[in-house]
Amino acid sequence: MSTGPVDPEAILDRFYPPGHPAREILREHGFRVTDLALEIADRAGIPDLDRAFIAEAAPLHDIGVRETFAPEIGCRGRHPYIRHGIIGREMLEAASLDRHGRVCECHVGAGLTVAEIVRQGLPLPRREMLPISVEEMIIAYADKFHSKSGGGRYRKIPEVRARLLAHDPDQAARFDAWVDRFGPPQFSGLMP
Repeated sequence: MSTGPVDPEAILDRFYPPGHPAREILREHGFRVTDLALEIADRAGIPDLDRAFIAEAAPLHDIGVRETFAPEIGCRGRHPYIRHGIIGREMLEAASLDRHGRVCECHVGAGLTVAEIVRQGLPLPRREMLPISVEEMIIAYADKFHSKSGGGRYRKIPEVRARLLAHDPDQAARFDAWVDRFGPPQFSGLMP
């Protein structure tokens, strides 16, 4: 486990050196998600919320994409994109960042249950991959609003809900619960 502050830039540099085709896309997306997550956290008014952890973990949530085949963002790995969360967890656990690695695994969709993994035939381990801590939920929630592909645009609540619903109704239901709990992000253009 990490015992001190984590520098997300240094971790990104370790896995995405200058010249890596996905570096800037991943960095830009990670820090936009961080800004959204911190804005959501600040408005949530939750006592004892670990804001520092959000600032460390949110930029790293997609670190596993480098091992996936996602040419639209510069990644030509051998794994399907859906595995980027578990790959990221393994990468960060190897760097003794277990808590940060959990964020990688549980941010995919609105988290994944074993039933959803089986029902959708996903090439993932058969285990619960749901955000449990409020910090994990906030990062996963914020991630739904910013796209790495398509020019890095922001999505509005109805579009996010529709995208999740297309995969599984349970995904959309978890997202709706986050909307109720945390409210819509207040960034310009994101209001429903």
